[in-house]
This record gives sequence, structure tokens and C-alpha cells, in this order.
Amino acid sequence: MADGIPDHGEIVRMLSQDREQALGPLFQSLGQRLRQIVRFRLDYRLNGRVSESDVLQETFVRAAKNLDHFLGSTEMPLFVWLRMELNQKLHEIHRYHFEQQKRDPRREATNSVLHSSGNTSVAIAAHLVGSQTTPSRLVEKAEQIAMLQQTLDELPELDREVIALRHFEELTNLEAAQILGIEPSAASKRYVRALQRLREIMTSAGGHDGP
Repeated sequence: MADGIPDHGEIVRMLSQDREQALGPLFQSLGQRLRQIVRFRLDYRLNGRVSESDVLQETFVRAAKNLDHFLGSTEMPLFVWLRMELNQKLHEIHRYHFEQQKRDPRREATNSVLHSSGNTSVAIAAHLVGSQTTPSRLVEKAEQIAMLQQTLDELPELDREVIALRHFEELTNLEAAQILGIEPSAASKRYVRALQRLREIMTSAGGHDGP
């Protein structure tokens, strides 16, 4: 039993019989792990505007609605599927705030930073720079993130993702491999090489030491 929840076969049986009634306790058992992903992936400029709890609640509603997708793909672990649903919800939230709403002063001040919810370089850069988001520091922080993002973009996309999954989302090597669609041994080797390459790039750039 991983994460305090039943094994995969039992999960499928429970959800097939009781659906949302069974999903609630399972979702709650994985809540802290999912919150860690929200903390990493949610754009730092939305602090104070979008709460982690709201994102998780909206993700649960989305997952309940799409539960047949999980039950129709019985080989995918529940956590990996819920992470996929969470990422889709984050994409919707980012798109709403950064593409559909009118411009506001904070957006104008930080327009050098990409708005894509899927941009792992920005997410990593924001966490390496720090969590300060006071108005007096917002422009400075955005500039630091933009510079650091350019450095991170020197890494191959798969390397950035494996660092994000293992180091910042704190997934297991097996989970990272499942999400990336590669063998666990390959994911482990890539993670070690990617961390080393990241440290080399950031040291040569005279910036942060990296994760």
C-alpha cells in the first residue's frame, strides 16, 4: 500500500463501484503530494489571488467528472492520473488569468516572464530565486527569473522535466519515468546527469548553484 492507499487493483474496484464516494478519501490521501505540485507549478504572480486549496478543490471536481477516463486506462496509477488532471486545471487557471483578463500593473511589470503554465524553466527559476513577492520587489524578481530562465533553457526539455518531477515535485523515479514515458533506469540516469549539467550551466553563468 503506497501513500496510505490500496493497491491499484483495489482502487479500480472501489472507484468502479462507488465513484465519487470512493474518490474523495483517495484524493485526500494524496492531497499533500498534489499540493506540492501546485506549490511548484502555480505561477508565483498568482500568490494571493489563487489559493492552493482552491486549485485542489477544482481538480477534485474535474477528476470526478473525468473518472471514466481513469477507469478506461487501468494501467495508469491513480496518482499519475490525478497529477495529469491537476496540470490541466493549472493550465486553465493560468490561461484565464494571463490570456483572458485585462492587463493589470503586475502583469505589465512582469511581461518579460513567459505566461505558459507548462513552462518548466519559469517554474524552476521562480523557486530558485525565492518566494518574495512584495510589490517593491516584483519587477526585480521578474528580471531575475527571466535571466535564470534563459540559463535553464540551455538544458534539453526532458532534462528540465526530470529535474522538476524528481526535485521539485518530489516524485519517485518510477512515477517520473511513467510520466515521461521512459524506462525507470533511463529516468534515474538522466536525473543525475541533468542535475550535474544544470550545476555546470548555472556556475558558468555566475548565478545560482542550482538544486
